[in-house]
Amino acid sequence: MKNQSLSDKSFDISNKLFVFIITAIIIYPVIFVISASISDPAKVSSGEMWLWPVDITFEGFKAVFQNEAIWTGYKNTIIYTTVGTLFHLIILLPCAYALSRKELIGKKILLWFILFTMLFNGGLIPTYLVIKSLGMVDTMWAIVIPDVVGAWSILVARTFFESSIPDQLVEAAKIDGASDFYIFGKIVLPLALPLIAVMALFHAVSLWNQYFTALIYLSDADMFPLQLVLREILIVNEIGGDMGGAGVVESLVAQVETAALVKYAVIIVSALPLLIVYPFLQRYFVKGVLIGSVKE
Repeated sequence: MKNQSLSDKSFDISNKLFVFIITAIIIYPVIFVISASISDPAKVSSGEMWLWPVDITFEGFKAVFQNEAIWTGYKNTIIYTTVGTLFHLIILLPCAYALSRKELIGKKILLWFILFTMLFNGGLIPTYLVIKSLGMVDTMWAIVIPDVVGAWSILVARTFFESSIPDQLVEAAKIDGASDFYIFGKIVLPLALPLIAVMALFHAVSLWNQYFTALIYLSDADMFPLQLVLREILIVNEIGGDMGGAGVVESLVAQVETAALVKYAVIIVSALPLLIVYPFLQRYFVKGVLIGSVKE
């Protein structure tokens, strides 16, 4: 603006410069990975390719998608993510809403038990024994059930309900004869769309990137999620033995170069679905991440 003082103009310029630098730091690795996945690996390793693709080749993606396990991994991960996120919301939302109500008996004790789980856990071996005794090893439930709801999610959702759902609205509905289930389903949930979008996105991303849990509880290759399949592909011996596109390469140097191409292609294959979904949730996400940060 014309009436801005010199200090204000300097502040605006500094802000814009800072935002530009941060944006460049975030965007550059994305562009580099995309370019490296379709560039000559020799050009990438020599530093000739530093931003835009050089000597474009799609051998990396060809090697990845020739492996049928990729499609099995995609299917499994989509199932795990969808079912797990649905279970997460079904348990999280009623629990958090109940804890946000002042009339709940024993509210402080329940919150203490929830907070306790943020500080202590049973450890890997006891957890594995529990999962095994429940017959969930080598099943979808070993991925979905153990981390279905976390204390952090419950506390964030509870804060949202306390700060965003007026008590007067709930009381007015009760005066009109509405039941608790009706209030929760018809009044609270429609007002909680930002919370639902954020919680769904956080949990879905966690499940999509699930690696360690699957490595511990799954031994059947047909049950492997995408991340575990990609781990196998990144092993050079697997690339050379199971994937025809890379198996044709005879020299060790060419095989290593193909492995480098596959590495970048794998990053894109695993991240692309989330990058596609995120823009549709962005308007809810921006609002939802501010849950509880401002009190009106």
